[in-house]
Amino acid sequence: MKIINLISGPRNLSTALMYSFSQRPDTKVIDEPFYAHYLSTTGIFHPGRKETLETMSSDINKVLDNIYETSGCEILFLKNMAHHHQEMDLSFLGNMTNLFLVRNPSQLIASFAKVIKNPKMKDIGLKKSWELYQVICELNNASPNVLDSAQILKDPPKLLEKLCEKLDIKFYDSMVSWSEGGIKEDGAWSDFWYKNVHKSTGFKKQQTSNRELPPHCEALYFDALKYYNKLTKKSIRI
Repeated sequence: MKIINLISGPRNLSTALMYSFSQRPDTKVIDEPFYAHYLSTTGIFHPGRKETLETMSSDINKVLDNIYETSGCEILFLKNMAHHHQEMDLSFLGNMTNLFLVRNPSQLIASFAKVIKNPKMKDIGLKKSWELYQVICELNNASPNVLDSAQILKDPPKLLEKLCEKLDIKFYDSMVSWSEGGIKEDGAWSDFWYKNVHKSTGFKKQQTSNRELPPHCEALYFDALKYYNKLTKKSIRI
């Protein structure tokens, strides 16, 4: 079984990409399996915290055991947030096919700030993504694939086909669209975070992409931009 570990920041089209992979006949998906671990170890408050901790294990070893014990599929797609990869032995990343997803931090932060008013670097995952990218390069002696959400939106079918080629898996036309309303694998937090994607039936630029960056987030933006630039220059292009 090939395990594809998507490492993303929030508000990056990561849920849409999970929906895309869920349409494949050979694939199962798991939504943010490390989320309860992250909430438990940090003590941070997020919308849906109570529901998440009640429905998921926060024991990282049990979570990884459950991932490796998954059966009935050729491909297992994990949608993970970069900042959830903490207080854990990261050596398991060497056994997975890791895929990074990034987004221009101005759009990312403007969107995230509508849910978490005063985001910090540790919330948006870009610095952590760059750190994990370097860890994986050392573990595998090779560079993992990187996607930029802006590239996906340019031509979803073409980009997805190229991504599948890079991942050495077959491309299916079914990956381009899905039914409105979400999927059964959505996490317990979906009511708080997935409202836009639940209205979607495919990859589409959201009106919120034009939202202005709040003035109090400008310092975070400039700090995050350097990590975004390091990663996006390595991204798959069409």
